[in-house]
Amino acid sequence: MTDLPTYVLQRTFDAPRDLVWKAWTEPELLRRWYGPNVETTIHRLDLKPGGLWLLEMNWGGNANYQRAEYTEVAPPERLVWLHSSADADWNVIPSPMKPGWPRALLTTVTFEEQEGQTTVRLTWVPHEASDAEIATFAGAIAGLDRGWGAGMELLAEILVELQA
Repeated sequence: MTDLPTYVLQRTFDAPRDLVWKAWTEPELLRRWYGPNVETTIHRLDLKPGGLWLLEMNWGGNANYQRAEYTEVAPPERLVWLHSSADADWNVIPSPMKPGWPRALLTTVTFEEQEGQTTVRLTWVPHEASDAEIATFAGAIAGLDRGWGAGMELLAEILVELQA
């Protein structure tokens, strides 16, 4: 299958690119908006190809672990990583929250500045996924804006605060 379903999120922020990049790459800022309405703990953020971003989200006694392995880091223009669910030892596992979900999503985030504003474009594409996983992902695309959209709202507020 060559034409994979792709989730695209695009948002323009009233902030310079370097500041938006900082909010995506500094653990103290990232944990404030990633995983809206949950407690997010960043256990590791090693921004280099082969580096890992290990995070834990907690809510109501539940824990969810995610592991991202960076394949490209080009400050302040582009981040690329493989995004997966993980167990508490950071091993890639099938998603405990979404049965049939792809084990990895190729995630690409670009940062483009124009006239003091920055457009962030994120894409998620199933990586080395089965046909069933691809179908599950395709069926979920319409609902992905909920979580990502809430995170982008928090990010916008943080960027305003950082420029005050």
